[in-house]
Amino acid sequence: MKLNPETDLTFTRTINAPRALLWECWTTPEHIKHFFVPKPHGIDTCEIDLRVGGKFNTTMNVEGNTMENEGVYLEVVEGERLVFTDTYSEEWKPAADPFMTAIIEFADDGNGGTTYTATARHRSPEARQSHEDMGFYDGWGTVATQLEEYAQSLK
Repeated sequence: MKLNPETDLTFTRTINAPRALLWECWTTPEHIKHFFVPKPHGIDTCEIDLRVGGKFNTTMNVEGNTMENEGVYLEVVEGERLVFTDTYSEEWKPAADPFMTAIIEFADDGNGGTTYTATARHRSPEARQSHEDMGFYDGWGTVATQLEEYAQSLK
């Protein structure tokens, strides 16, 4: 995958948890609630239909305000890669104001942990900049830390 620095944001981190466990966390609604948004914010509901075209819907709670996010999976490679977007909702209904496509990749690090890469692709440089200004690196970095802590609690 060739990234475009004008429209894409990405980071890679080693997470001290096995890839299969991180995959389970990312593909199970009850697990998503424990790490998907930086605390103290939370996920009230999550619906997953883990297949291409299947829904990935979350309802976030940010300081008492709920934000519904509807999306679909574009690619699902068991244990390795999840690609989802809010450009469409279930049944390929176009979104009025899409924000991004997310790509989450998992690879064994050779030491029992996982090389974890999170990428957000945007439709324009302005959308990318808006996401960076909103705190992409801090927010998604916090999510990765919360994912690691939560996964370790499941071992």
